Amino acid sequence: MSSNIGIDLHNCVSATEIIDIVEASVKALITNPSLAHAIPPTLLRGAPGVGKSAIIREIASRLGIGFVDVRLAQMERVDVSGLPAIKDGMTEWLPPAFWPRDPKSKGIIFFDEITSAPADCQVAAYSLVLDRVVPNSNYKLPAGWYIVAAGNRDTDRAVARPISSALANRFSHYELSANAEDWNNWAVAHDIHPSVTGFVNFRPNLLFKMDGQDLQQGWPSPRSWERVANIINMFGEKEDVLQKVVYGLIGQNVGVEFMAFHKVNKKFDDVLEMLTNPKAPINIPKRADEKYAMTSAIAYLLWNGTNDKDDATRVEGMFRIALEMTDDFATMLVKNATLGNKRVSRVDAIKKIMSSKSYANFNKKFGKAMTRRFNLNLAD
Repeated sequence: MSSNIGIDLHNCVSATEIIDIVEASVKALITNPSLAHAIPPTLLRGAPGVGKSAIIREIASRLGIGFVDVRLAQMERVDVSGLPAIKDGMTEWLPPAFWPRDPKSKGIIFFDEITSAPADCQVAAYSLVLDRVVPNSNYKLPAGWYIVAAGNRDTDRAVARPISSALANRFSHYELSANAEDWNNWAVAHDIHPSVTGFVNFRPNLLFKMDGQDLQQGWPSPRSWERVANIINMFGEKEDVLQKVVYGLIGQNVGVEFMAFHKVNKKFDDVLEMLTNPKAPINIPKRADEKYAMTSAIAYLLWNGTNDKDDATRVEGMFRIALEMTDDFATMLVKNATLGNKRVSRVDAIKKIMSSKSYANFNKKFGKAMTRRFNLNLAD
């Protein structure tokens, strides 16, 4: 009898899931430091550019704790375990200064590129991962520090070496997948340029693409898309320069397609007028790429005011526009609006949206479609 149960041999996780896992582990350790040896460290594998390092660094920043980034692939064994010194006629090891010393301190030790590290550097990290000590010294990692490691997969055509079974058995293992919906949630909340978020929504398969790309050149990944967004802000109207840098970051084939979309996105300079002027005409484009571009531009500008009054005006404008859209784009727009941005938290964004006088009309027209969209996202 055949079975339809699928087995995930790689234990794939989204960015949201790994954030939840690591944050829960760190918070448990902070609450009860005696669990330092009981809570397993995390080993996160994933293709180059999917955002492994950025995710862990952001967790530490959000929790307001320390962060020590240890690039094992760029080190030698003595860089990890320290150098010998003579004291009272005997040899002792002096651990490096970057290891945390304050017994009350809290943070994340991040062994980046662990699968690219030479074997002797991996060996040097064993004792810290296994026993939270530097061998042959008096150093002990303070109980409030959680250990995370990251590395590439064997299939990524990047430097990747096997780690020993003893070290592997100490970690809890996950593989980070590049998920367009998940990345878009992060990108909108971090004010990533709407040309980029709109394009990734329109062409989600191009968020991350190694197949058919020259991996010695630029190719599309979450990391390179973030850089594309940054250079759009840097170069502004210098389109000839912008085009060259975009090609250099994501490759010419994808770059040509993106630049065409970026030109479409620039057509919606009247979006701010629609958001802020109740008398402005609402013009919804007919082409799909233009709808994605417009929706992303609205979400980007929504929370870019300076005070609560600006927010209220723009939320009303957003609902005026959404009520003229089809249910798929209307619900996408409002879902992205609930993510907030760097100025307005997600909780505050949801409160401002639900307190709008136009929310009832939107809910009456699109409530069922909105429920379906959120349920699909939860299922993903």
